[in-house]
Amino acid sequence: VQLQASGGGLMQAGGSLRLSCAASGRTFSSYDMGWFRQAPGREREFVGVIRWPSGITYYGDSVKGRFTMSRDNAKDTVFLQMNSLKPEDTAVYYCAAKNYYTGNYYLAGSYDFWGQGTQVTVSS
Repeated sequence: VQLQASGGGLMQAGGSLRLSCAASGRTFSSYDMGWFRQAPGREREFVGVIRWPSGITYYGDSVKGRFTMSRDNAKDTVFLQMNSLKPEDTAVYYCAAKNYYTGNYYLAGSYDFWGQGTQVTVSS
């Protein structure tokens, strides 16, 4: 599975951005799709996941209530809607895929495939 993340950019605090992650190479059915982020000097942080096949979502505490994930299975694309952005949301955002039946969804090491990352910068 190849993953291509897009949609990052510069936004003022309080604004919104939507990230997209398009999968190619093989269908992303049977994969949990996750988003992680990494700020300079910090470890990669779990942002959220949308589970296969239920579509149930889970989020990291720092984004809960502000970020929402969705997926379009027909287009093999997953989205991350980010609202009420804060300067501390500034990071490179990565989408990732893991087999739905293995690993813990909140651990980066559980994921088998990664996109290239897209920069999100939130100014105060």
